[in-house]
Amino acid sequence: MSKTLQHALQWLFMRADDLFNKAFGDRQNPLYHLGAISFFLFWIVLVSGLYLYAFFETGVADAYASVEALTHKQWYLGGIMRSLHRYASDGMVLTMSVHMLRHFAFDRFRGFRWFSWMTGVMLIWLVYASGINGYMLPWDKLAQFVVVATFEWLDWLPIFDGALIRNFIYQASVSDRFFSLLSFIHLGVPLLVLLLMWIHVQRVPKANTNPPRPIMVCLFLTLLVLSLFKPAQSQGGAADFAVSPGLLAFDWFYLAIFPLLYIWPLARVWALLAGVTAFLAALPWLPPRFRRGPLREFQMSVHPDNRNVSLRQGETLLEAGLRAGIGLPFECRNGGCGKCKCTVHQGRVDHGLYLKSALSDAERARGLALMCCATPLSDLEIEYEAQGNISIQVFESRVISMERLSEDVMRILIELPAGEKINFLGGQYINILLPDGGRRAFSFANPPHQTEHIELHVRLIPGGLYTTHVFTRMSVGDALRFEGPIGSFTLRESDRPIIFVAGATGFAPIKSIVEDAFHRGIRRPMLLYWGVRHRKDLYMMALAQHWQETHDNFKFVPVLSESGPEDQWHGRTGMVAEAILKDFPDLTGFEVYVCGSVNMVESAIPAFLAQGLSDEFCFTDAFLPVAQPGSHP
Repeated sequence: MSKTLQHALQWLFMRADDLFNKAFGDRQNPLYHLGAISFFLFWIVLVSGLYLYAFFETGVADAYASVEALTHKQWYLGGIMRSLHRYASDGMVLTMSVHMLRHFAFDRFRGFRWFSWMTGVMLIWLVYASGINGYMLPWDKLAQFVVVATFEWLDWLPIFDGALIRNFIYQASVSDRFFSLLSFIHLGVPLLVLLLMWIHVQRVPKANTNPPRPIMVCLFLTLLVLSLFKPAQSQGGAADFAVSPGLLAFDWFYLAIFPLLYIWPLARVWALLAGVTAFLAALPWLPPRFRRGPLREFQMSVHPDNRNVSLRQGETLLEAGLRAGIGLPFECRNGGCGKCKCTVHQGRVDHGLYLKSALSDAERARGLALMCCATPLSDLEIEYEAQGNISIQVFESRVISMERLSEDVMRILIELPAGEKINFLGGQYINILLPDGGRRAFSFANPPHQTEHIELHVRLIPGGLYTTHVFTRMSVGDALRFEGPIGSFTLRESDRPIIFVAGATGFAPIKSIVEDAFHRGIRRPMLLYWGVRHRKDLYMMALAQHWQETHDNFKFVPVLSESGPEDQWHGRTGMVAEAILKDFPDLTGFEVYVCGSVNMVESAIPAFLAQGLSDEFCFTDAFLPVAQPGSHP
């Protein structure tokens, strides 16, 4: 039933979006700014209410007269303010209700969004309480009806047990103190509304609380014209408890439930409100929910920022990027304008609902998606068109440890200043920034969940200026500047068995990926082929063997290409790619990650593809002797 209703509402909203886009343009479509319009209407209500309160008399004998004086003797301002106050309040109920209905229709109230949904439910009831209270203040016949009906309704509760309505049997029973209480409530509840509105948007990244200026101007002018041609008026004269109110013009936005108080038993009205509230509060946890099992969290690599972002289940790419502080382009957030287009280079997304005018079928076939609608189905790598120049994050760090793992491999640990951290994905790298403007790239060797330090494996390159500096002059305490994280050599989400191919210090990013996979509980079969020249070059063989002993889904195969008597080697020999091709005559259905020298990568990949490996599931990271953008030294 819920799904059927949601689908019907989705169809209705999508048709309305298309119609409004044609009428107003996608940037000025009011349906895309319902929350911001509610904020704007609140400010109109607040400003007009403060003006009215300055002239309002809170005594029983003076309340009606002061409101009438505002309405008629000061019609040019006070009367308009009263009308603006009334119509903006009605408009706020309307926009908040449609805003809530839209989120229900598009299923944007589950998971991490439950907080915004719940605060929204609380907000709309507070707005109703404030509005109903406001109808009591003019002290006309409508106010008399609202007061009596409300307190009769409240009197049903055992806590009051009929005591409240006794205060309204005779006109003399109503005191000035009662009016002071009504005024206090009418000032206090809107303050609570404002506080809750601020809380409501805290978990919405880059929430816009101001609609576009043309919408503000048109909306204000509409309310102003309505106030001039149909001004709000008092009804039936001053309240008089000796006479029952006659025919009244109702405000159905706020008072729709009041006729039920005289048609139904009061207990049934309370049951209706309690049931509606309980249903709305429980909706985020009612079926249909997200798929069974633990909540999934995916990773997204964003270019050109070279930033890594975690994606919560059901979260759009736009929400995740904005939450991480990335300046992604967007406008409508509802799949209507197309401003948030991106290219999905790796991974799969659920495109969600959007207008074809924003994303054509041809664009979608080329790998484009709308970030405001698309949600992840796997780890992702995306690219968007940046607005202006995007600079990679630059960090200051210092060396805290240096350890020789072999004759020509140094493990360096560096740490950031207290309170700083870098978010990265296993397999990515950083660029060390040199004083002469040069860059040297080194992969993260530690997994992303180990944030107390950054581990780098530096191999001594004959004639390499920077690696020679590391081995001869670098010491603990030295300062390092670097930029990152960079690169897309990261583990993708699939069910395929994985073959890792590491050449020499290509083991570093593989180590980061594998340890991250263990930490995340990934159960896919993993095989690591580590190709080096001599046994001494297997500088962390004991660690790889430990992985094999403690994880039944992991296997380690070291391969020596120039084994000699001094190696005392009884394992696999030859080129590492040849060992893989011999073990797997058919690589169909596998996912392969190759990291090492350019020569190794360029010779291995064509052979793998010829033996059945799909190009879609082949990922590489080639090291170059001299640092170049996107390569390793």
